[in-house]
Amino acid sequence: MADKRDYYEVLGLNKNASENDIKKAYRQLAKENHPDLHPGDAAAEARFKEIGEAYAVLSDPDKKAKYDQFGHAAFDPAMGGTGFDFGDIFGDLFGGIFGGGGRPRQNGPMRGENIRTGITITFEEAAFGCEKELSIARIEDCPDCKGTGCAAGTTAEICPHCKGNGVVQQQQRSPFGIISTTITCSNCKGTGKIIHQPCDTCRGTGSLRKQRKVSANIPAGIDDGQTIALRGLGSAGKNGGPAGDLLVTVGITPHSIFKRDGSSVLYELPISFVQAALGDEVEIPTLDGKIKHTIPEGTQTGTVFRLKEHGIPYIRGKGRGDQYVTVKVVTPENLGEAQKALLREFAKATGENPPTKPENPPKKRHRK
Repeated sequence: MADKRDYYEVLGLNKNASENDIKKAYRQLAKENHPDLHPGDAAAEARFKEIGEAYAVLSDPDKKAKYDQFGHAAFDPAMGGTGFDFGDIFGDLFGGIFGGGGRPRQNGPMRGENIRTGITITFEEAAFGCEKELSIARIEDCPDCKGTGCAAGTTAEICPHCKGNGVVQQQQRSPFGIISTTITCSNCKGTGKIIHQPCDTCRGTGSLRKQRKVSANIPAGIDDGQTIALRGLGSAGKNGGPAGDLLVTVGITPHSIFKRDGSSVLYELPISFVQAALGDEVEIPTLDGKIKHTIPEGTQTGTVFRLKEHGIPYIRGKGRGDQYVTVKVVTPENLGEAQKALLREFAKATGENPPTKPENPPKKRHRK
C-alpha cells in the first residue's frame, strides 16, 4: 500500500485536526468530487473514493489511533487489517441526496405524479375569474384493495431478503478496500413485500388509471400562458404518500376590440373629424359596460385617455389596472360636391389654401 496518499493530505489537514475539522473537510471535498456531478470522469470517482476512505479512518477515534501508529498497514486486508463500508458514511452525511449514498427505503411513502393539462377561456373570464370543469386521467388507489395490491382477506408478506426495506447491501473488494453499496432488492423489486394473492381488479399494482372530472377555480387576472397548481388533484401517492398536483396552463382567446398589456386594457376609439374639432360626449366600451366620456375640442389622433380602474384585476393583491383609450380620427370618405365645397370654404376661413384638385386623380383601390 506504498502508493496510497497520506489520509491527512487527502483531506488537506494536519494531524492536530479536530473531529469537526475532519468532518467539515470531508463534506466539502466529497460534494466537489461526487461522481454524480462528474459523470464519466474516472479521476473524480477515484478522488471521491479516496476521500471517503480517508474519512472512514480519521473520523473513527479507534481507527485514527491505529492509523497514526501503523499507517496504511493497519487497514490492509493482506496484513490482517479491516476494510471499509462507505454506505453508512455517505448516508449519514448526505442523507441520500446523491444517487449512490445511504440506504434509501424504496418502499417508503412516495408523492404522486403531477398531471399537466390546458384550458382556453375568454378575455372576460380571464379578467374576472371563472370556474371550469376539466376532464383528466389520473392514477388512483384501487377501490377494491385500497391500494394494498392484495386480494380481499389477504395481506402481503414482508420480503425475507430485504426485511421490508426494498433494498439490500452488496459488498465487493476494491483497491480501496471493501466497498458496500445499496441496490434494489431483486426478490420484491424494491417494494419490500411479496404479494401471494394479488387483487383481481388492479392485478397487484394497488392502483388504476381513471378518467375524472374536476372543478378548476381560475383566479381573476390570470394572463395568457400562466399555469395554476391545484394541490392534491394529481395522481395518488404510493405507500401512504401524498397525491400530486394538477397543473393547468391557461390560454386566452383574443378579444374583438380590447387588447391587454399586463393589468391594462387597451382600446382604440374612432371619432369623426367634426367630433375631434368641436368636441363631443361619447360612449366608450369597457369590461364593466359602456361609460360616457367627454372628448375635448381640438383632440388629435393618437391622444390617449386613461379610465382609472377599468382594467384587469391584479392577480395578487387588491385593486385593478386601468383602461387606456387611444383616439383615432377617421377621415371621411365618398364626400359629395356640397360637402367638398363646405370643406373648401372652411379651409379659406382658417387661412388655409384649398387643395388643388388633380386633373387625373388616381383610382381608388377597393379593400378586399
